[in-house]
Amino acid sequence: MIDIIHVLEYLWSAAHALHPGAGKDFEAWVARTARTIVAGDVLTAAETIRTAATDTGIAPGGNKGIDDAVAYLTNKADYLRYDTALAAGWPIATGIIEGACRHLVKDRLDITGARWGLAGAEAVLKLRALRTNGDFDAYWAWREQQEYTRNHQARYRNALISAA
Repeated sequence: MIDIIHVLEYLWSAAHALHPGAGKDFEAWVARTARTIVAGDVLTAAETIRTAATDTGIAPGGNKGIDDAVAYLTNKADYLRYDTALAAGWPIATGIIEGACRHLVKDRLDITGARWGLAGAEAVLKLRALRTNGDFDAYWAWREQQEYTRNHQARYRNALISAA
């Protein structure tokens, strides 16, 4: 899946070529074309761009923004199935993932003067993920039970067996 933001960059380039100095017209065009792509009609959007270019007198090869947008949409159509992704509940932009990485990793590990080894960083990140996901209390109860089992039950079981 390719981030929708990359697709929008190509659409903006094509829009500027199709609607030079048109202000709100090209914004509406980008929105319409993006909705077509998100709905799963990538090749229709590519053909619409090519037809609009031809209608305005721009021949194939006559404008880099248009040619790049059409080629990108055509060549990457299999990776632009936003309709399928959205139906499955997947994000179509990486902003949410980048934000989570910043929150979990950078905000903690990238502090001034910090020195992290791999094991320590991994332990801290696991705890931050548990806390962020709201699973820390359940994890801590499980961990305490594991400690009790390991340190006490086995010791007392062995003591009772020896005394018998």
